[in-house]
Amino acid sequence: MAGTDEEGGAVATAEAVPGNGGPRSAGTRRAILEAARSAFAAHGYDQTTIRSVAATAGVDPSMVMRYFGSKAGLFTAASTTHLQPPDLSAVPAGQRGEALVRHIVERWDDAASRDELMLLMRTAVTSDAVAEQLQTVLRQMIIGPVAALGASDADERGGFIATQLLGLALCRYILRQEPLASLPVARVVATVAPSVQRYLDE
Repeated sequence: MAGTDEEGGAVATAEAVPGNGGPRSAGTRRAILEAARSAFAAHGYDQTTIRSVAATAGVDPSMVMRYFGSKAGLFTAASTTHLQPPDLSAVPAGQRGEALVRHIVERWDDAASRDELMLLMRTAVTSDAVAEQLQTVLRQMIIGPVAALGASDADERGGFIATQLLGLALCRYILRQEPLASLPVARVVATVAPSVQRYLDE
């Protein structure tokens, strides 16, 4: 059932929307995120301003800051709205490396989400604020699922796994290094998964 948000907009309560605030502000946050995605894709991180995003979304700039805290926070939310961490506990122990790699690589290989995530990684190299946000994403997508398995050294294990996956992302999707860039997803997963499995096992 739809409600009304804090600014009077309609709210679709079925979908969680990133940002600070409850269901009543979901419609406003969604409009801001849509405006931000378009702006970041068209102008990049440095050239996009909170004021321009707010104008497109039809809200005051203070609302953007209220819900997302900073431009880096807005950028990360816009880039990772649909990320869902894998549940490794539901996977047999010997197949968790493959499951984790497949979850991440299939997300990167999806044309609809690839640009958002690659923009996040490219920008993290030149922006300390975005680099911090990327670390948060890595904790959500890699370290969190590993920690959920009960590993006391999940930070260390997850850190090594992240080096594998970020290196893969750099070469396959950003540098477009051949033949890696053209390999089928199944081949990429099968090749990288044993290394990730080792970090989970040892």
